[in-house]
Amino acid sequence: MDLILWRHADALSSTENDNARKLTGKGRKQASAMAAWLDRRLPDGAKIITSPAIRAVETAEALGAKYDRKVSVHEELSVGASATQYLIAAGWPDNRHPVVIVGHQPALGQVAAFLLYGEEKNLTFRKAAVWWLTNRVREEIGELENTYPVVLRAAICPDLI
Repeated sequence: MDLILWRHADALSSTENDNARKLTGKGRKQASAMAAWLDRRLPDGAKIITSPAIRAVETAEALGAKYDRKVSVHEELSVGASATQYLIAAGWPDNRHPVVIVGHQPALGQVAAFLLYGEEKNLTFRKAAVWWLTNRVREEIGELENTYPVVLRAAICPDLI
């Protein structure tokens, strides 16, 4: 399974309602750049899920609307969600389709750390950055291993595109 973790792009400063924060002009450019990068690489059938926070939805829509993909909002991915909630929403590790999750820190970093290191450390994601993780089954001398090693396929932020 491919799991693409995408932190929301740059957003307006805090308001009374954190979920109502919209992307800045810079954030819209970041989201568009990352969406173009992802679109060239995403396999067919990729699912896009997002936090209900406006800044996350707007980030996801840069990929969804522009490239005719459906964006699905998941209430359980709100600000403050746990790494476990992110993994459950993605269907990790058994989902047959690649999943793009647009969400928040620290949960995204905790998901990446858990999958790569086996514990929920606080890895930092820059705004609009993408971390692409995959698990795979290896064949060893005709036998199928029961382990699912996680591989970091890419980690990129919009200023490197």
